Amino acid sequence: MKITFIGHSAFLLSDGEHTVLIDPFIEGNPVAKHTVEQIKGMNVSSILITHAHGDHWGNALQLAEDGAPIIATAEIGGYASANGAKNAIGANIGGTVRQPWGSVYFTPAWHSSSFPDGTYGGMPTGLIIEFGGKRLYFAGDTALFGDMSLIGDRGIDLAFLPIGDHYTMGPEEAGRALDLIRPRDVIPMHYGTFPGLSGDPQVFAAEAQKRGVTAHLVQPGETIEY
Repeated sequence: MKITFIGHSAFLLSDGEHTVLIDPFIEGNPVAKHTVEQIKGMNVSSILITHAHGDHWGNALQLAEDGAPIIATAEIGGYASANGAKNAIGANIGGTVRQPWGSVYFTPAWHSSSFPDGTYGGMPTGLIIEFGGKRLYFAGDTALFGDMSLIGDRGIDLAFLPIGDHYTMGPEEAGRALDLIRPRDVIPMHYGTFPGLSGDPQVFAAEAQKRGVTAHLVQPGETIEY
């Protein structure tokens, strides 16, 4: 599996046959190295959205113009359909959506969720993604919460955790989250994009090392093999 970090909390997953896009904040993302047109050329199979804030919803509608389904909460799915998406799938926390590439299960996240125009976006979520023979936990924007231990019980290969502080967990709290999730590997995200997101990835990497978890500090525009 190849993982491309677009920047902020936007990622592309590819197994050579399918490409899954997560939280596609591209235009207006000061650290993004890709354009919307470049990503549209990658034949995206599905677009996963954790919540409706503009820095996660991003360019979902443009990227779904060719028919890739937008998969998110019922509220986000309904908003996408009402705003021209050809294929939107609304689910909710505790539900699983199955696709040709694998599946996505929706977990709680402690945050908020509304679209840039003020429309309510439903509950924020995390995602447990089955893709490329791996089980990934994509936390979205969240605080530390105890039920992360239930997510860890599923056996997580790779976690994606926000570490920016101010709006989400900071590095130390994200380190405590690793105690509950117990992944083999972790990728930090949602830091350094804007001045308020001051979480230090080196501090987080040290927290992960204490726990025997390998932290991959992927740079915007970089692709790694996993």
